[in-house]
Amino acid sequence: MPNGQPSPARPATFSEVFAQREYRFILTAGVLSWVGDYLAKAAVTLLVYRETESVALSAAAFAISYLPWLIGGPLLATVAERHPHRAVMVTCDLIRMVLLLVIAVPGMPTPLILALLFTATLANPPSQAARSALMPKILTGDRLVVGLSINASVGQAAQVVGYLSGAAIAAASPALALLVTSVTYAVSATLIRLGVVARPTAMKAEHRSHLLRETGEGFRVVFGQPVLRAIAILVLSAMLFSIVPEGLAAAWAGRHADDLDQGLAQAVIMAAVPVGYILGGLIVGRLVAPARRIALMRPLAVLAPLLLVPTLLDPSPLVVALLAAGCGFAVAGLLPTANGLFVQALPDGYRARAFGVMASGMQVVQGLAVLVTGLLAERFSIPLVVGLWSSAGVLLMTAAALSWPSQAKVDAAIKTASQAEAPDPAPVPPAPRPGPDRSGGQPADNPGEGQQDARGVASQHGVLTGSEAGPGGDPAHVRPAADGR
Repeated sequence: MPNGQPSPARPATFSEVFAQREYRFILTAGVLSWVGDYLAKAAVTLLVYRETESVALSAAAFAISYLPWLIGGPLLATVAERHPHRAVMVTCDLIRMVLLLVIAVPGMPTPLILALLFTATLANPPSQAARSALMPKILTGDRLVVGLSINASVGQAAQVVGYLSGAAIAAASPALALLVTSVTYAVSATLIRLGVVARPTAMKAEHRSHLLRETGEGFRVVFGQPVLRAIAILVLSAMLFSIVPEGLAAAWAGRHADDLDQGLAQAVIMAAVPVGYILGGLIVGRLVAPARRIALMRPLAVLAPLLLVPTLLDPSPLVVALLAAGCGFAVAGLLPTANGLFVQALPDGYRARAFGVMASGMQVVQGLAVLVTGLLAERFSIPLVVGLWSSAGVLLMTAAALSWPSQAKVDAAIKTASQAEAPDPAPVPPAPRPGPDRSGGQPADNPGEGQQDARGVASQHGVLTGSEAGPGGDPAHVRPAADGR
């Protein structure tokens, strides 16, 4: 196991991933930010409803957090590419902290609350893009794929915790919930500042141009390079199906009100996909060997919509939930590996922009999937709509799988990307500490490790591809983003 890297024959272990000091800080800060995001959504939605008693305005307060990704995600991610990633993440956390403190001030007019909330959510795309671009500098080889699986699973759990805690605290006091949210951002910023090494911006001065042109370069890189394009098509296509059971859960539960309480049925269906994501990310990421993960990507891509085809038979909500969980498991099983391939095939100076393209694309695709199936369900039965939608998905994913580039082309794309990167100048450590954590006999947080390992694993079959969500990330609520989030 040279350079402390896991061999192609076995996956990296959780202990190898958590041995990286910077990763521990980034994951902890990310959890706080994710919980804060969802807690804020729950709190502001309730605050607006109490102030206005308007369902439409409270829904607008919830939906407004998705607007930055839809109207300017790639552009905001390009901003993150221009500046050091640690500074971007700290600044975004501090901006959100201050704005949510202002929203918590009693008597704030509703239009001003919505405007402040929108401004606060503008910090999400650059923060998540910076985190995504930083991950392959901290975790390399298969440790990166396992780290992304952990991020995706923890992100789903953070969503549940954030909504539940936000609803519980906001029921007593929305202002208190917003104060708690501000504290999560403050602690997150502190952890990033103290625990992440300062690195220079990945975009070199000679590559700077107009912001819109730089954003366009992100699209050209993603869709102009055959390997990246194939990965993007596979990931974006998968998003067309896993979100549908969640989006139609309320109406679906109403069809079987006699079998199960409607509220409970809706909750079971909506919770099924996140549970499937958590299990799929952890089980496939940890227990399946790297080379086998890559081989499973295409079968899992076809399996995801195939599992929803039996909804044609109009099963009970519990069966729908099981099918939805299976779909989520399949998607979560392929996404970290796809993200790993994607990041490794990207030159360093394009990672944040490419993340913005993919994360925004995933938001748009998921929104369109729910919108289109919802409109069709107005005229036809939900089981028929979802069943036929998923059947078409099987054909789409089969076509995407058959057009997948050969391993030789994938290897060549990754090698080209790694050769295009210049080694980082020696980064400035955040603060002295008693001694380095070690994994496999190597310093756990060696600042130059990412560059060394990117070249060292370029010749390995399969493991060379280990790298983020999403679009998961840590997607905003994106079925990972890619966080990669």
